[in-house]
Amino acid sequence: MRIALDFWPVLVQWPLLLEGAAWTLGLTAIATLLGSGIGIACAWARAKGPRPLRWAAGVYVELIRNTPFIVQLFFIFFGLPAAGIKLTPLTASILAMTINLGAYATEIIRAGIVATPRGQIEAGESLALSRVQIFFHVVLPPALKRVWPALVSQIIIVMLGSAVCGQISMEELSHAANLIQSRNFRAFEAYILATLVYLGLAVLVRRLLNWVGPRFVFGGRGGA
Repeated sequence: MRIALDFWPVLVQWPLLLEGAAWTLGLTAIATLLGSGIGIACAWARAKGPRPLRWAAGVYVELIRNTPFIVQLFFIFFGLPAAGIKLTPLTASILAMTINLGAYATEIIRAGIVATPRGQIEAGESLALSRVQIFFHVVLPPALKRVWPALVSQIIIVMLGSAVCGQISMEELSHAANLIQSRNFRAFEAYILATLVYLGLAVLVRRLLNWVGPRFVFGGRGGA
């Protein structure tokens, strides 16, 4: 069976693909900022916090890491309204992606924190730094430097996982591809182009984060 490829009916819908890619990048950017913040807080709780916080953070991490992202998304969007909490597709998508990334980032960042040499902490204490100052200026920067490649990879995974947000009518890239193929029935071509756009976004985001990390996150602060 031969397939006669015709990309033109899909390419003329480029504004939809562009808008979908923009939404995907926007969701990823917000989830990265919020999820990384959650990851840092929970990593500290699991590594240095009191027992109740360690237990609570551990439950959160295990619950999210051992359930599918699509189930988490559907619970937030379809399940929470039963409890009187109704969210828009945008809010539900951001919340689901943030919670998911936060759980994985917790364990990634915690690995960097526990690998911090005791001597660095003692050096901070000798300078009369507070525990908060030691954590943010002595422990965290080199910890992030150690785990940055793994954290970047997880951010990419979450970005690609955002494709399921189209199932709740979030107008991201996969939703745009679905809409285009429903209009012209060129599903093969639509999804080939969507795949190429996802590939381009993944490469772009990885390079951007690898440029941002050494310059604005951990560059010039703390040891290796």
